[in-house]
Amino acid sequence: MKYDIACLVVGAILGTLLRYRITGEHLVFNNLPISVLIVNIIGSFILGSSSTAITRLGLDPRYTLLIGIGFCGALTTMSSFAFETMGLIDLGEILLAVLNILCNVGASILAVFAGRAIILFLLGAS
Repeated sequence: MKYDIACLVVGAILGTLLRYRITGEHLVFNNLPISVLIVNIIGSFILGSSSTAITRLGLDPRYTLLIGIGFCGALTTMSSFAFETMGLIDLGEILLAVLNILCNVGASILAVFAGRAIILFLLGAS
């Protein structure tokens, strides 16, 4: 149990530091902010490759705690979303994959909108 927590903490610290480094640069391409896009792509790639390697090589599942949950979880939540959607596609569940995309993206946008609206309401701002 202590080793599990240590894996999570080490992975989370490293993922947080990398995310901070990349997103702190505020990279832009033709007025499109791409810092978060970069961490999402990196996280998805790392999660996909590490989970496959861990499974295929029969490695200790704690590597999933270190890399998948700790590192990628701190680096981005998009990696898990992309990984799950790809899993649905691999299973031939195209409609569910599309629904997963729409629900995840839509719910995230709605949550941002709702959070902003509540704070603006509480602060009396318009």
